[in-house]
Amino acid sequence: PQLNPPRAAFISHSDCGRHDTGWGHPEHTGRLRAITRALRNEPELFHALAHVEGRHATRDELSLAHDPAYVDSIERMSGAGGGRFDADTPVSEGSWDAARAAAGSVLDAVDRAVNGETPRSFCAVRPPGHHAVANRAMGFCLFGSVAVGARYARQTLGLDRVLIVDWDVHHGNGTQALTEGDAGIHFVSMHQWPWYPGTGAAEDRGPHGNVWNVPMAGGLAPRAYGDALRAAVDAATRAFTPDLVMISAGFDCLAGDPLGGFTLESEHLVDLTSWLIDRAGSWCGGRVVSALEGGYAPDRVATAAVAHLKALAA
Repeated sequence: PQLNPPRAAFISHSDCGRHDTGWGHPEHTGRLRAITRALRNEPELFHALAHVEGRHATRDELSLAHDPAYVDSIERMSGAGGGRFDADTPVSEGSWDAARAAAGSVLDAVDRAVNGETPRSFCAVRPPGHHAVANRAMGFCLFGSVAVGARYARQTLGLDRVLIVDWDVHHGNGTQALTEGDAGIHFVSMHQWPWYPGTGAAEDRGPHGNVWNVPMAGGLAPRAYGDALRAAVDAATRAFTPDLVMISAGFDCLAGDPLGGFTLESEHLVDLTSWLIDRAGSWCGGRVVSALEGGYAPDRVATAAVAHLKALAA
């Protein structure tokens, strides 16, 4: 074993590039290329990380959160050369492999965190996941990778409590729908309101009171967003000590994103990341699994993702 095993892993999968959204779509594979390029420009960080090729989630694993018939429909649509679920959400020939690789990379990260191999990971994956519901793709998302990961942690690995924090500028309606039935999962989403997909009202607390939605106006001072998210995480963990923290890291909350109106910069997300790691240190030995969701200005996403990784590896 290494003298200093890496504290964080960078997990990706070559198949994530095979989800072809077509010309002009904001969710394209250049988002991932920008992240790997930016990471290579930080040799010290690059060498401090474990670099992991994720795996494909199995049908049974995807069915921990999704209807099996829906899982099959994605495989069928990909096999037939593609199609689309709505105007925003195309499926290409490579999408089945890409979406399984995205979810499987998150499962790999969960395994590493729980077995102690690497306490923290960032999964640079696509398609994103947090809008996908049990039986339907939407909002660029096919499978709810983070929700699948949380259900896997609970069902397969037997963890008692999982906290999910979603700072994507859009409400994680899919993650909420796929996890709110499990009282052992607490879900916090801070998102722009009113905004796509129109869900995520503060009164919507889920059937077990295990959902904390934080709808926020665009254009506020960055500090307002950080304070609101911290307060919600504090509320969600008042009588609930997570065994694992998962982050839906949507970098469309950054100032200047074409699909969002928040004002955050990289350093604000680093502060939130470090704060969550610190909390996770007292809760669960610092286990944090982060996965890419949105973020549509690739260079800004890459800068913020590398800064986020630096915090995870610290």
